[in-house]
Amino acid sequence: MRKFALVGNPNSGKTTLFNSLTGSTAHVGNWPGVTVDKKVGVYKKASEQVEIVDLPGIYSLSPYTSEEVISRNYILDEKPECVINIVDVTNLERNLYLTTQIMEIDVPVVVALNMMDMLERQGDKIDEKQLEKRLGVPVIKISAFKSEGLDELMDRAIEFSKNDRKGVSVLEGGELEHLIGDVRIALEGQGVDNSLFHAVKLVENDEIEMQMHPQTVKMVDDFKKTFDSEVFGSDIDALVADARYKHISKYYSPLLVRSNKGIKFSKSDKADRVLTNKWVGIPIFLVILFGIFHLTFSENFLWLGSIFNLPTIESLNLPDTFWTSLLACVYDGVIYSPGVILFNLMELLTSTLFEYLGGLIESLGASSWVIGLFNDGIFAGLGGILSFIPQIVFLLLLISILEDSGYMARVAFILDKLFRKFGVSGRAFIPMIMGFGCSVPAMINTRTLADDREKIMTLRVIPFFTCGAKVPILVAVAGAIVSACGFGNADIITYSMYVLGLAVAVISIILMRSTTQKGEIAPFIMELPAYHAPSFKNLMIHMWDKAKHYIEKAFTIILFSTILIWFLSNFGWDWKMCEIDSSILASIGKFMQPIFTPLGFGSQLGTYGWVFVVAAITGLIAKENVIATFATLAGCIGATLIATEDGAFEVAEIIRYIASDINVSAYSLWPAMISFIVFNMTTIPCFASVATARGELKKGTAKWTILFWVLTSYMTSTIVYLVLSWWWTSFIVIGIAILSAICIKIHNKRAKVK
Repeated sequence: MRKFALVGNPNSGKTTLFNSLTGSTAHVGNWPGVTVDKKVGVYKKASEQVEIVDLPGIYSLSPYTSEEVISRNYILDEKPECVINIVDVTNLERNLYLTTQIMEIDVPVVVALNMMDMLERQGDKIDEKQLEKRLGVPVIKISAFKSEGLDELMDRAIEFSKNDRKGVSVLEGGELEHLIGDVRIALEGQGVDNSLFHAVKLVENDEIEMQMHPQTVKMVDDFKKTFDSEVFGSDIDALVADARYKHISKYYSPLLVRSNKGIKFSKSDKADRVLTNKWVGIPIFLVILFGIFHLTFSENFLWLGSIFNLPTIESLNLPDTFWTSLLACVYDGVIYSPGVILFNLMELLTSTLFEYLGGLIESLGASSWVIGLFNDGIFAGLGGILSFIPQIVFLLLLISILEDSGYMARVAFILDKLFRKFGVSGRAFIPMIMGFGCSVPAMINTRTLADDREKIMTLRVIPFFTCGAKVPILVAVAGAIVSACGFGNADIITYSMYVLGLAVAVISIILMRSTTQKGEIAPFIMELPAYHAPSFKNLMIHMWDKAKHYIEKAFTIILFSTILIWFLSNFGWDWKMCEIDSSILASIGKFMQPIFTPLGFGSQLGTYGWVFVVAAITGLIAKENVIATFATLAGCIGATLIATEDGAFEVAEIIRYIASDINVSAYSLWPAMISFIVFNMTTIPCFASVATARGELKKGTAKWTILFWVLTSYMTSTIVYLVLSWWWTSFIVIGIAILSAICIKIHNKRAKVK
């Protein structure tokens, strides 16, 4: 099978092309030794199948970032049969800079002029035949978004890959031709492959090349002593870059004919005048964010239930049929949001399926402990998490739309000025916002940050950006607060928790920048891609990847956890079945319960308050475990304590029971439940995220990061509980904060004087 590599700048449409070519055959792993994503897929439409490797987005083949090193080493060492260079035709000059470097390698190269649909829509034209002639490699016009020209691209690439190709450089004929030629001859004498590429890089003072060929470095250094450019002096790096751009401007750029006469603003430019406005940009983003959460979590989507007194399904006296149950998924006195409808439909499906399977197990004459294991352990735990998967995927879909459309890049831009006041650049927002999806890729993305201090700070606050795995905690507990405590609105509580996470992240960055991570803020330069409608196919691929991720966790880590929790909650230390209050899990929970008293869900919740403690602890393995733990324990508790009509678990019933047990109103427990959410939103993330953080951080830093998460979540939850329970404590909190800020400022001032 032939092996092709996709190479291109960030935002050139490379990932869209990869998805269009490979579809469902794509799989993601990691490059050996690093945690950068490695995407591999198979193209099956040609006369022969082709393995396609999607290399990280890069601007050059110089070793400035790990992505550039990976791409460079793959082409040089793995020797793919062809390199497909994706070029954003609307930004021709900048994209062709990378092309001129790839062409110096002895590998067949095919240039794909992407985004032709946007170019033609602007009325611009490019002479691709003449460009092909001047580059000396095939050039094909495509639109990865519309899947146009892809078959021709692959046919030309397969045909061109059958022949060897020698590298050529646009630097030939320039001031450095003699030096490059001498170095090339020397490297060829040493038996070095791709001698032209290595020679150019040696001339550019490439660190990797200087380490690989130390005996040749002296030749380059001796020449540099005699070299003095009129413009650049002895700065050969700048001379090489200038020579590349001059060649591009002279021979390639004129082939792109712009139709615009004078300055004409594009639709993206006009949209940016509003969306990136310094006054309304951030408020618009917050409104959009609230809209996403309202679409996902609201149980009163159109607010009709608040405006009109609409009848409930029970008041309509409808027959108890499947269709009535289906209607209840969409409407019950209020119209549910799309996210809630998806949750209800999945819950209906899983409850029906597991109820049938539970009945089947009972009909087979299974013993009581086996029935309990399946019904109260496996089925309850899986049902508790599977119901949330469609809602989680729907949330990630909406966030992906913002990312793919180019809007998230604008958010990073408008937040740069604000973030700088707090101690990081706007670039840090990109991995932070990825944390709304999953902390693992978000943490990996921190390697794009040049400053180590900024990387540490960003990585530490990523868990405060509520990931998809925490959505079940938010939805279940927020809904329980509304139904059991009679307080608030579920989607407003959910939105508030997201905003609180942002606030905790900002405060944490300010504190770190003022204490342990003091230093200058790195400059921030980024390209704003043109707005475009996301590809439906790409969005579906992203949705499937996320759904697959959660389903795999549900049937591995979470399934194992629910079985273990069921066992620990049904057996005592003598390994005999017992009541839950005498179980191994209860004794562990009761032992740790006092630790969480300042947070509101400790000893003050009485006999069964340990349930919340155990749920929070199991969430350290995987956040989905929190609700799975509630579901498993409720099966055990529900049989002896709750006795609801359908025997199913609801967090609200646990709250009501605890309120009754300690003889207080359920309403008085809402501050503790908010604190419980806050703790789970801000504490140590899942084991996978901890492992990723450890791999990304320098040796010895990970343990302090874990301690940072523990202390931040404990202190934040304590403050939230105190302020919500006794409003006047907010003045004490503010006073302590002001005093701490003054002390830090005085200490830093004295340290600076010294």
